[in-house]
Amino acid sequence: MIHIFTAIDFETATGVRTSICQVGIVRVENGRTVNTLSRLVQPPNNYYSDWCIDIHGITPDKTENAPTFDKTKLLNQKTMSKRGYFTRYGLIIEKLKNNPYTTFNELHDYVGRKLENLRLFDDDLQVGFSKRTLNRDIRDIKNSFGFEIEYSQKEKGYFIQKGERASAIFQRMMESFDVLHSLNLVNELTPFIQLENRKPQGTDNLFGLLHAVKNKCLVKFTYQSFWEGEPTERTAEPLALKEFRNRWYLIAKDRKEGRIKSFALDRLTNLDITKQPFTFPDAFKIDEHFRYCFGIIRPSDSEPENIILSFTPLQGMYVKTLPLHETQEVMIDNENECRIKLKFHVTHDFVMELLSLGSNVKVIEPRSLVKEIKIALRDAANQYE
Repeated sequence: MIHIFTAIDFETATGVRTSICQVGIVRVENGRTVNTLSRLVQPPNNYYSDWCIDIHGITPDKTENAPTFDKTKLLNQKTMSKRGYFTRYGLIIEKLKNNPYTTFNELHDYVGRKLENLRLFDDDLQVGFSKRTLNRDIRDIKNSFGFEIEYSQKEKGYFIQKGERASAIFQRMMESFDVLHSLNLVNELTPFIQLENRKPQGTDNLFGLLHAVKNKCLVKFTYQSFWEGEPTERTAEPLALKEFRNRWYLIAKDRKEGRIKSFALDRLTNLDITKQPFTFPDAFKIDEHFRYCFGIIRPSDSEPENIILSFTPLQGMYVKTLPLHETQEVMIDNENECRIKLKFHVTHDFVMELLSLGSNVKVIEPRSLVKEIKIALRDAANQYE
């Protein structure tokens, strides 16, 4: 059987995936490179982010006279893009996640069987792979997704290595990977999949901000606060990124105010990752910073409080399977109620969470929170009189 495919790779001018500035193509026949092609592409408005230029070295003057992507002529060949590799990576991770210490033969048979079935939807997928290919995939998976796949001489099989400290991040990444991998495979099944219609979360800047955090680069951006009428220009020291309720936030020290704040990425525009370095505070640890917080609000003028909530038995099932906070402890769980104890700062975010549960929850402690919820519910009821 003759195996022929063409691999395609892209460079981008900014963190936006549509800002293509170069495309490279390699045609492979039976494991041998027979043709290559590289083309510069003019990105939208020929605009580049400095941090992207630092990565690939392509500058606006090099693409000033280059064609835009829609006018770039590529090889008219059957291609196996990164989607094909992504599919194989997903199957390898899926198998090792569910069956640690899988042998090469077991992995080979599993991936081959799955790919054979998936060829019904994508006949460009390559079914077989060797140990050499697996070793390359393991390296690519580590570089792309941060998953360490190792071989155990004792157990005679491959497994995903994860430390205790990274277990929560690993689990979340695996869940996200499962979703991405599944959606990647079933383009033809979209009539049977309904996704929540949400506005963009600002994730276009996610990669750029991660670059700034890692390399300790000062950032400048325009920010629209809900509490201010007009957007303002900010200069900040990026320290971390945090997700809460389907929104991503930049945790950074505002240079003007001199304190650590949270900036929602969906309200952050005109990002400029400068080359100006800053000194990362040794004492800052993202987990410690938000340890006693619900969401992204961290009051500086109050102490964490002990909170006791009583839920209906049905609502208690949801709370037990999806805890409100890492400090959550179940105190009572019977046919009458599910009572839990928590410890963190009582903030507006948390009050809104309690109000959204209506009569399914009752605040027991602290008394100040009981009073606040009473007033809010009374005001809400008055709107219907």
